[in-house]
Amino acid sequence: MAETAKPLAGVRIIESSLLGPGAVGTHLADLGAEVIKVESPAGDYIRRMTWPIIEGDSLLHHHISRGKRSITLDLRTPEGVEVYKDLVRGADAVVEAMRPGALARRGLGFDDLKEVNPSIVFCTISGYGMTGPYKDLPSHGIAYDAWGGLISPGRDEEGFPRIDEHASVGMHSGPLFAAYGILAGIIRARSTGEPTYLDIAQSDASVAMDWLRIETYLAYERPEDVVTGNPADDYERREPGTAGMLGGVRYQFYDSSDGMVLFMSSEQEFWKNFCGGVDRMDLFEKWPGSQYGDHARGNRELQRELVAIFASKTTEEWVEFADEVNTPICPVNTPKTVADDPQFQDRFPLLGHEEHGADMIGSAIHLVGEELPVPTRAPTVGQHNDEILAEVLGYDEAKVAALREAGALGAPQ
Repeated sequence: MAETAKPLAGVRIIESSLLGPGAVGTHLADLGAEVIKVESPAGDYIRRMTWPIIEGDSLLHHHISRGKRSITLDLRTPEGVEVYKDLVRGADAVVEAMRPGALARRGLGFDDLKEVNPSIVFCTISGYGMTGPYKDLPSHGIAYDAWGGLISPGRDEEGFPRIDEHASVGMHSGPLFAAYGILAGIIRARSTGEPTYLDIAQSDASVAMDWLRIETYLAYERPEDVVTGNPADDYERREPGTAGMLGGVRYQFYDSSDGMVLFMSSEQEFWKNFCGGVDRMDLFEKWPGSQYGDHARGNRELQRELVAIFASKTTEEWVEFADEVNTPICPVNTPKTVADDPQFQDRFPLLGHEEHGADMIGSAIHLVGEELPVPTRAPTVGQHNDEILAEVLGYDEAKVAALREAGALGAPQ
């Protein structure tokens, strides 16, 4: 691969974060930004949160804090506050990944930091954002998807409500929205000198990622002669999103001989290719379907035919078949098995635990002809105190010693 500059080389982020929202900085560090994580002397308790715990630190910490450097500052001391401001003077952005206003209470809010860096990008990312009746509610990641309607409560065998297995959306997509908002702010700042104040809510992100279902319900509030279903359904309105897939036949899961596949030939062209590929053009002639979006809903006769057909090959054979005849079929994985999939292995070379402390997947961003920088291992609390003070801020030994004595880095040792 060509030796090229990191995509975000020369971008410096000062991050004050607790737990998962710190992924804002992770996405930027993965692309080569310098991310300095400012921690209290006690450290971010992300290291002890959730499971698994790997050699004393959580997987959450290993993943979220990778690629960053850590400095401890006691922001209850005026000396600690001044060091923070010095860091911001040479930074592009500040991330407040905790309850909004936490930094302002220490004299380090947006208005305060604009005085030391007039073009600063200040991003606060929280559960529910800075406005609205929920803005002060404490919360955790599942709250955003429950609030946004992305997950529904299950019931156990005794009838008690339970949280069923699901992929979290808001807590993961919120930091992505924040990261690209920060980059937009940096581009503007470097062009015009204007600062930016971003307010990102992980609950907002849950809703934004589920726009299709929400907007479909809004559309269905309009008259039926204005908003209809798809022509393939005789214009009958389906339930929004994947709920409308219920009863689908040409777009459905099927058992293979050794696992399961998802069949997705809702376009007539793909359906015809499939029928020809399995030498069953009689199925196409009997049920040609519409040109687009036709799932053959409720066609049990066809579904029984397809059950038998898909049981005749392995999952790997069906994937090869899909490639050969140009019809959409994909393997069905689980979070446990997906890492064994050859497509995963091609796209996500693992960051191994030997170097990184945990086995982790890297960034989903790919650069053609070059490699992203390999992130460093998640830091211990204050691991880079001396390095940051000397190399980033240019403090001499006497000044660092004075800061230690004043407790700016934590209680004097």
